[in-house]
Amino acid sequence: MAGLRLADPGIPTPYSLLATHYSLSSNGDPMPRVLISDELSPAAIAVFKQRGVDVDVNTGLKKDELLRIIGQYDGLAVRSATKADKDVIAAATNLKVIGRAGIGVDNIDIPAATQRGIVVMNTPFGNSITTAEHAIALMFAAARQVPAADVSTQKGEWKKSHFEKKGVELFAKTLGLIGCGNIGSIVAERAIGLRMKVIAYDPFLSEERAIEIGVEKVELEPLLSRADVISLHVPLTEKTKNILSAETLSRTKKGVILVNAARGGLVDEAALRALLESGHVHAAGFDVFTVEPAKENVLFGAPNFIATPHLGAATMEAQENVALQVAEQMSDFLVAGAVTNALNMPNITAEEAPRLRPYAKLAEQLGLFAGQIVEEGLEAVAIIYEGDVARVNTKPLTAAALAGLLRPMLAEVNMVSAPALLKERGTPLTESKRESSPTYDSLIRIRVQTAGGWRGLAGIVIAGEPRIVELKGMPLEAAFHHTMLYVNSIDKPGFIGALGTILGEARINIATFNLGRAEEGGEAVLLAGVDQTVAEDVLASIRALPQVRYARALRF
Repeated sequence: MAGLRLADPGIPTPYSLLATHYSLSSNGDPMPRVLISDELSPAAIAVFKQRGVDVDVNTGLKKDELLRIIGQYDGLAVRSATKADKDVIAAATNLKVIGRAGIGVDNIDIPAATQRGIVVMNTPFGNSITTAEHAIALMFAAARQVPAADVSTQKGEWKKSHFEKKGVELFAKTLGLIGCGNIGSIVAERAIGLRMKVIAYDPFLSEERAIEIGVEKVELEPLLSRADVISLHVPLTEKTKNILSAETLSRTKKGVILVNAARGGLVDEAALRALLESGHVHAAGFDVFTVEPAKENVLFGAPNFIATPHLGAATMEAQENVALQVAEQMSDFLVAGAVTNALNMPNITAEEAPRLRPYAKLAEQLGLFAGQIVEEGLEAVAIIYEGDVARVNTKPLTAAALAGLLRPMLAEVNMVSAPALLKERGTPLTESKRESSPTYDSLIRIRVQTAGGWRGLAGIVIAGEPRIVELKGMPLEAAFHHTMLYVNSIDKPGFIGALGTILGEARINIATFNLGRAEEGGEAVLLAGVDQTVAEDVLASIRALPQVRYARALRF
């Protein structure tokens, strides 16, 4: 079965990229309207107006007030206070774009926005330096107990000897970075300037990039045992949640200083409190907390603990930068259809959108599949375009594929920032094109290299929807499902029956079932779309089957 040619019209999907864009009022057409519902720099308002966008500023709205007026607007510009949840999005009958002045989008329901065809943009690089500097500030403050010393001195206590016993130098100490992307690498540069030794744990950091920025790449365990100071610079994902758990914290070096200016939820706060009280952790400085606003927290009042109210991006320069960027991005989209820093669509022009839309979705889904089976360090990526798709602008397709690939580890990655994030980590990317495909009109192939070797899969578009047609070099045809079971096995009798029994006993319904194999009795692959979550104990039972080499549950 051949894939659609690019000349065929795309079927409407959550990737319907063409929002209605507007002419300027001088042409007699209506101007797009944007609501700014959180505090933004006045310079952002000027940008909107200069580019032909009507803008209203109405901050501090309660949810019911926002629900009443949001239907009047084409764009919504927010920071972190406004919650653009599914109710708000459902009421936003004319909304075409939500712009977040900053990187975090926890306050925006992206799946709901995508389903409604609303583009969600952020500004991922506008506050990197500011956040890195705040982490350094927390490090110094914790090392010398500056806040406590300030309070004590202003009370007239003059406890010099008390603070002499608590203060430590950073010179010649080892800084352990958990995450060494854009912000982490800036922290590393500053720390090296302080004559600190810097080690970094980051699965996406290549040895070449580590050498370039002057850090030693290590695994998590040696970082815990070697670091005098640990600073976190990763997003909050399923893989990074409580990355510093009670267990991992207990394996840190006695007297360690801990800094978190990244995301709440990366550290087990109760466990850290206990270690601060015992003295195992010398001091900690936190800018972020599991629940925010943090009116109360188990860490508050702990010895040698310093807290700030999520100030990482809160400088005049950073707020100006992100406000200007979000205004420019939203204006360009609403007036001209241009897309920049979108989290739920690739960076493509309005002219390219109708042709590329289904292939952008295919590329991202293939990347998301590959990202979920990369369990060791990502060493290289190769993307191959075959047939008609090789003759168009493939840059947005590659960006979409990389966004999917990196998303399991970097939740806030988007289709514009993904190539830069991959480059920052020094991971080689190869893109190649072949004018024809032996079987299909258009085919996209993704290969990733890990410590276990190369893994690959390929897909096509049929009737506007993506399909997997090759896995580990074996042909099969499978539609993507919200939850899928991927099993690599040996082609021997009894396997399918045993698998069906395990899933049946777990009350897991099979929606789709697709098989491929190299040869009779040889290696085989199975992709099953299932309607329920596949729990770890169910996966353990599947992996225990004698025919199974690998089994994993995937989410799309």
